[in-house]
Amino acid sequence: MKFCPKCGSIMLPDKKKGVFVCRKCGYEEPINPEDAKKYRITQKVEHKPDEGIIIVEQDVATLPKVKITCPKCGNDEAYWWELQTRAGDEPSTIFYKCTKCGHVWRSYE
Repeated sequence: MKFCPKCGSIMLPDKKKGVFVCRKCGYEEPINPEDAKKYRITQKVEHKPDEGIIIVEQDVATLPKVKITCPKCGNDEAYWWELQTRAGDEPSTIFYKCTKCGHVWRSYE
């Protein structure tokens, strides 16, 4: 890591210019061509089609309950939780899971 001598912020390499640049104050310092490879970070991420979708399960014992009618079995009680499934400026989505049959449905507020 390289720190800016003027303001102390972390300096990042700019590959196009061949310099370190401070994002806070704009100070620039040339990168030694011999050391340039040390400052290169790469990571290859592969998604395989056979991996499928990762499902995260919750322990329903810790979830709150609400009085709501299950559209599948007619039971009048369900667990609920809230997730932000769309953009941050959109309202969140409430999910319900029936305490009797386990059917899961959502409510868009």
